[in-house]
Amino acid sequence: MNDLDHAAGPLLVPTPEAADHPAHPAVHPASARPAPDAPRDGAEATLARLMARGADFLGSRLAVLGGAMSWVSERNLVAALSEAGAFGVIACGAMEPDRLRQEIVATRALTARPFGVNLITMHPRLDALVDVCVEQGVGHVVFAGGIPPGPAIRRAKDGGARVVCFAPALALAKKLVRSGADALVIEGSEAGGHIGPVSLNVLAQEILPHLREVPVFVAGGIGRGEAILSYLEMGAAGVQLGTRFVCAAESIAHPRFKQAFIRGAARDALPTVQLDESFPVIPVRALQNNGTRRFLEHQAAVIRRFRDGELSKEAAQLDIEHFWAGALRRAVIDGDVEEGSLMAGQSVGMVRAEAPAAAILAELMAQAADAVRARAAGG
Repeated sequence: MNDLDHAAGPLLVPTPEAADHPAHPAVHPASARPAPDAPRDGAEATLARLMARGADFLGSRLAVLGGAMSWVSERNLVAALSEAGAFGVIACGAMEPDRLRQEIVATRALTARPFGVNLITMHPRLDALVDVCVEQGVGHVVFAGGIPPGPAIRRAKDGGARVVCFAPALALAKKLVRSGADALVIEGSEAGGHIGPVSLNVLAQEILPHLREVPVFVAGGIGRGEAILSYLEMGAAGVQLGTRFVCAAESIAHPRFKQAFIRGAARDALPTVQLDESFPVIPVRALQNNGTRRFLEHQAAVIRRFRDGELSKEAAQLDIEHFWAGALRRAVIDGDVEEGSLMAGQSVGMVRAEAPAAAILAELMAQAADAVRARAAGG
């Protein structure tokens, strides 16, 4: 799941207000201390070595970025991930500058460890949001949802922040590095939310062997430690995971939303279907429900009205795009899992229970370490 929604046009999400938070218990720094930094055996030493570049870049113990998920990646989950040794990232979405400032301050009250902020490149107040990040001393700014403008990159870097960008192809990855990106994320189509057309398996082969100038993190469909190890061995500096953390105990997602993830299988997380190429639909991977079925019917009805002369093409396109307005919030916060948007990556099939963020990370690292041991033993 990424941090895009259809609520304020096709790519922006309305911002949760501070009132959304009091009903959920705060995560206090003492509640999820990461394990000691020193590796306990050779397998963990191997993992630490493979993650060293990414962990050093993030300033965290583990080279694990939290995927920025609107309505989910807020102060509680972000702080919990950072406290547990990973790197939490606030999903700014369509927050206005003052609201983002509040969320950064609230997150810092829960953790003294590093965390980042994910900004949508087409936000109309992008420069002001970058200024808030610089003003608040945010060390890492992640630009998502499109190619970030050069001035926004320079604004962040001049303010002392490290810049992370998403790269869907090798040529663009190299261009972003030339433009000043300090690190990249390559995200495959297995991810949740808005997706590109290429799987992580292919992107990793296309990009990792040929781009060494900056750390490259991989994302999309990663749900077990063995996969993390494999991508690290291919040259990734670290990984980004979102779906696995939706059911973290610290996540404020509605219990019904979490249950949908626990029940879901990889085959249930499918991209939205486009009925007519004349009316493009941005692919969004989500668990199928009554809302996704109705979306197909809605597209057919709107296209029929266009062909009958009842709607202009522009009005028809807008009608299709607005079908999901507010749907992610309805699912995550209100628990409407029948009509809301259940954005989820294909790793949802590996989400089997609610657990603290620290326990999820420990499980992933244990799986990776076990894989190292099995290889050393010739297994």
